[in-house]
Amino acid sequence: MTTTFFLVRHAAHDRVGTVLCGRIPGVTLGDLGKTQARSLAERFANEKNEKVACICTSPLERAVETAEPIAARLGRPLKQSEGIAEIDFGGWSGKSFDDLSDDPRWHAWNSSRSTSRPPEGETMLEAQARVIHAMEQLRNLYAERSVILVSHGDVIKAALLYHLGMPIDAYSRFEISPASISTLVVGDWGSKVLRMNEVIAA
Repeated sequence: MTTTFFLVRHAAHDRVGTVLCGRIPGVTLGDLGKTQARSLAERFANEKNEKVACICTSPLERAVETAEPIAARLGRPLKQSEGIAEIDFGGWSGKSFDDLSDDPRWHAWNSSRSTSRPPEGETMLEAQARVIHAMEQLRNLYAERSVILVSHGDVIKAALLYHLGMPIDAYSRFEISPASISTLVVGDWGSKVLRMNEVIAA
């Protein structure tokens, strides 16, 4: 009995690559992101619709806006899940990457995610534990079905690293682009990553 997971990173917003948005409210998709979200919806329309049992999204606006066209196109309800929300970056949330570049704690975070924590925030290992827990709950509910999860880059990396049997500090060895899809199959026998960072042309 297996469950197929489509791990979707939210589409582009205007602060991608310049600001560590984290969980701050009000970060919404730009025009490119809205186009990407529609393209994702068309991509999933080509899946076997009867196999897609559930669409879950992080509660943050940019993820919800990405997930809504997919849910509408497939005619499936959309559920929000705190388990797949962005990492809590605490005191770094909303800061520009230029400002963070002067913080030695930021350099420690990026050199050793396994031993570092954002100020008043969450470790990447803690984020990994909650996303894997959320996926296991869904796997128990939707055997032999597919689940679409719309989440965030580092959260998706954490899930993939777990299923690849790789340490959390290997997070920088692969890319998870905005509006990308990574696909894996999970069963009692283990798991297998089928595709990573599939980018749909907008």
